[in-house]
Amino acid sequence: MLEKLDPQKASLAIIVVATATIAGAWVFQFAGYDPCHLCLQQRWPYYFAIPFSLLLSVSAGKSLKGTRGGLYLLAVVMLGSAIFGAYHAGVEWKWWPGPDTCSGDISGGLPDLTKVVVACNEAAIRIIGISLAGWNAIISAVLAVVALAGAHHQGSSSVSQ
Repeated sequence: MLEKLDPQKASLAIIVVATATIAGAWVFQFAGYDPCHLCLQQRWPYYFAIPFSLLLSVSAGKSLKGTRGGLYLLAVVMLGSAIFGAYHAGVEWKWWPGPDTCSGDISGGLPDLTKVVVACNEAAIRIIGISLAGWNAIISAVLAVVALAGAHHQGSSSVSQ
């Protein structure tokens, strides 16, 4: 199935899945599941991937080489997102410590009472036993594979490959 993903279809798939993922994060936030500092940072790759994938999709017919290069870049970004999501999920499972700024500990001084403290080492919600950070790791890894599949596509083209 992935071999049928040409660069334009891969870009479109990334737009759709990345947009649905970030929209889902916003829905959970609106529903009262406040994101922690790490959760907010995990959104950054999506904020990059969505408009960049749109740009790649539009330019796919003009520059196959450029589109492939862009898909390789997206694969690296989403792989980094997957690793970061796995790191955060590991913090939630207490497999390793998270950053001091995410523990909710105020031993370093007075707390900022204008901000909601959301601990990064506690999963706000688990769906099928997987936290949102874990789902981010999975979705990001899938998007990295989709980007690589689109970049590696060997379909016929009038542009030299």
